[in-house]
Amino acid sequence: MDFRSHMGLALEEARAAAARGEVPVGAVVVGPDGAVLARAGNRTREMRDPTAHAEMLAIRAACGIFGERLTGCDLYVTLEPCAMCAAAIAAARIGRLYYGAGDPKSGGVAQGARVFAHPQCHHVPEVYDGIAGEAAAALLRGFFAARRQG
Repeated sequence: MDFRSHMGLALEEARAAAARGEVPVGAVVVGPDGAVLARAGNRTREMRDPTAHAEMLAIRAACGIFGERLTGCDLYVTLEPCAMCAAAIAAARIGRLYYGAGDPKSGGVAQGARVFAHPQCHHVPEVYDGIAGEAAAALLRGFFAARRQG
């Protein structure tokens, strides 16, 4: 199977999250056959749930289809996952993580907690960063700039 990025769909979810007043982060889970299993954007405010990050929602939905282990699945997310989401990615046994913008403040993969580097982490996905990173970062910068002005 040829590689096909699904970051465009994740960016669509991030834009939809921004339109709802949520921090613009989007995520897409793709099955081993290349089919999209789930897609989501942040809904923490809407659901009044601090765990309703795009990654968590997409993982939950994909597990509802595929089972509690997403072995062989890929996750595309517009922002570096936080420590909570990185732990969920490991627990779900996601095969590959593709993310856009790095998150120096709350990242849990390449920065901050570096969840996958801990010996307690029982599964480490392949990680690919910077996929459409500038587009994702620009979306976040624009969102927060507008909030500061408003």
